[in-house]
Amino acid sequence: MSRPRIRVAAYVIRYRSAPELLVFDHVGMPDAGTQVPAGGVLPHESLERAVLREVAEETGLTEVSVVRPIAVDDSPHPDTGQPRRTTFFQLTVHTDGADAWHHHVRGDGEDAGLEFACRFVPMPLVVRLADAQDAWLSRVD
Repeated sequence: MSRPRIRVAAYVIRYRSAPELLVFDHVGMPDAGTQVPAGGVLPHESLERAVLREVAEETGLTEVSVVRPIAVDDSPHPDTGQPRRTTFFQLTVHTDGADAWHHHVRGDGEDAGLEFACRFVPMPLVVRLADAQDAWLSRVD
């Protein structure tokens, strides 16, 4: 059996009158579904550094803070079946930012060149997230 791909996922929470979760959709790729920032951990990168990098790469937000890890999920990739281990983190962001924006991914990673439509949505969620990324939201403070 192959070793799992090590990943992180970010529940970025903004607290207003009710908590709101940062999500995004791939522009021009509706089948990808609504997601939270997530991705692989680079060699010699800490999980905390990786989750902050993924949030910045996929949404452009850099003024976020890690609150705590909330779960470790061992589930295979839904398309390839390859093993993966994802650590889900709760993060927080200031309340005075935009409610919605588009972000163009730069760099040389697998998401480079993609455009994401980012937004904050109220919790609890009305619509499920892609790849069961909402499975651990009940653990958010």
